[in-house]
Amino acid sequence: MSDFPRPNRPKPDRASMLRVDQAGEFGATVIYAGQLAVMGDRHPMSRSIAVMAAQEERHRKHFDAMIAQRGVRPTLLHPVWKAAGFALGAVTAAIGPEAAMACTAAIETEIDKHYEEQLRALGDSDPELSEAIRDFQAEEVEHRDAALAHGAENAPAYPLLFGAIRLGCKAAIALSKRI
Repeated sequence: MSDFPRPNRPKPDRASMLRVDQAGEFGATVIYAGQLAVMGDRHPMSRSIAVMAAQEERHRKHFDAMIAQRGVRPTLLHPVWKAAGFALGAVTAAIGPEAAMACTAAIETEIDKHYEEQLRALGDSDPELSEAIRDFQAEEVEHRDAALAHGAENAPAYPLLFGAIRLGCKAAIALSKRI
């Protein structure tokens, strides 16, 4: 044991983590719903989007259960995220399949970073939550990589679109933690 005092590490706010993670997974499901509403089921990209949407739905249901079990209040912004997410999905799909994939690449890039920060903050203090985050993070990275493989970087004004969507994602994370 060291003679030096250990710095007081702030306890992770698990309630805000669950609130924002559930909101994010909900947002992902409505973004994909907006994309599929525009692209339909005949577009070659639709199958990939539907698979990612099903994974996001599984993530959301898991966080729904954890929120209920732990008595955490979900974000009050669900109606906003429902409308904004669907609109983002529909608009990016209307621009084209590469723009829809750019949306996925941007969001999943930010979510990978967000989940990594949560895992660092949790350490070994909540194995159940850490395991869920780690598992879902791996799938989010797969989504990002699939989006890039499907031409995300070929979207019109990709750097601008990618940056704007990441910024919006950061704002949604910050707001959902608190509201």
